[in-house]
Amino acid sequence: MICYWDGSAHYLMYLVMVAAIAWEETYRTIGLYWVGSIIMSVVVFVPGNIVEDTGGILLLKVVYTVIQSRLQRSRAMETGYRTSETPPLPFTAKVVKVIQEAQAKDLLRRPFDLMLVVCLLLATGFCLFRGLIALDCPSELCRLYTQFQEPYLKDPAAYPKIQMLAYMFYSVPYFVTALYGLVVPGCSWMPDITLIHAGGLAQAQFSHIGASLHARTAYVYRVPEEAKILFLALNIAYGVLPQLLAYRCIYKPEFFIKAKAEEKVE
Repeated sequence: MICYWDGSAHYLMYLVMVAAIAWEETYRTIGLYWVGSIIMSVVVFVPGNIVEDTGGILLLKVVYTVIQSRLQRSRAMETGYRTSETPPLPFTAKVVKVIQEAQAKDLLRRPFDLMLVVCLLLATGFCLFRGLIALDCPSELCRLYTQFQEPYLKDPAAYPKIQMLAYMFYSVPYFVTALYGLVVPGCSWMPDITLIHAGGLAQAQFSHIGASLHARTAYVYRVPEEAKILFLALNIAYGVLPQLLAYRCIYKPEFFIKAKAEEKVE
């Protein structure tokens, strides 16, 4: 499933970046999304192949990632670092007013952000729960969940456990950071980290959902027929949440902009 993602989603991202380069446009947004996706892919794929002792595939993935990263860096240098956005111009008085109005609203007056906060708290709990399952928690609830909902988490292959641990140790801290960014105004780093995490979660959930249902996964580790609806609802919702958060931060960034009084111009 990771290879399917490489050959489809990553390939499409490369085409978009090549088109942006050809048109002398910035590709920073899609580039950050790709960074998150490729990092999550490597974090799971490389340790999984080490455990599974498939050295040839591991070497191919490492070489592929290094080459792609070098090409991105070289192209950025050749084009005068057009991977970065154009430095922002001084804010007009009208723009500063819009920013101040957005940042003056508390969380209760921002219903979409409030919904995101609630969903982030639920996603944090979901990550911790599945991480405990990957760590062989003896709880009865964990046992029932793996038996009736996601038996793939107990697959002898290393990938599902590594994926759950990646969620637990990387996504949970991100969710806590994102909660802070949604409550405290002026966190200008929010758009970038949400893009990176959204790319990573898109790749990870595509691979996890696909592997859980794939015909080549042993029957006893596939999602039971009667649990598929709930399984898909939970996992699709978990994958969509970072995309919604990234969309909110990129297209409605006023709450996250640091507007200094000295930057105002008439």
